[in-house]
Amino acid sequence: MARPTTKVDLENASYEKYQLLMQTLDAIPEEAKTAPFTFDISKQKEAHWKRDKNIRDVLIHLYEWQQLLLKWVEANVEGERKPFLKEGYNWKTYGAMNQLFWEKHQQTEFTTALTLLEESHHQVMQLMEPFSNDELFRKGAVSWSGGTTLGSYFISTTSSHYDWAIKKLKKHQKSVTYTS
Repeated sequence: MARPTTKVDLENASYEKYQLLMQTLDAIPEEAKTAPFTFDISKQKEAHWKRDKNIRDVLIHLYEWQQLLLKWVEANVEGERKPFLKEGYNWKTYGAMNQLFWEKHQQTEFTTALTLLEESHHQVMQLMEPFSNDELFRKGAVSWSGGTTLGSYFISTTSSHYDWAIKKLKKHQKSVTYTS
């Protein structure tokens, strides 16, 4: 699926990738949903491969990034100029912010993480509804989105992030299938 360039594409991609994420999760045996990841990460360079230890960690990561979007859009729509990332972080240091999210949720149960993600996904879908195609995909249409489009932020926290999560879940699913 190509990267969305219209509101309709964004809504469809967000919905379809979320459904695929949930189907992938449903295909994982119940006991493996809370089990640690055991797949080989030795050749992986990105920090998230070492950070995320189980499905809960992946779901919480998605949830926390959607919370960033929700708070950012709501504040800016109401006239409060607020950056997308948490205060104290920038695009060079957001890895430390991700680690903070991970640490914050080490006591969060898998079922709670799933519920949080389900709720935030629906909130994000509702949040995008009032925006026009132009507001979402024309650079500069909303002054507070900086040098990119508002739609890019929605894509990053929904469909493209869901793709990232699906890859991790499939690696986990494959590793538990081979060991079962």
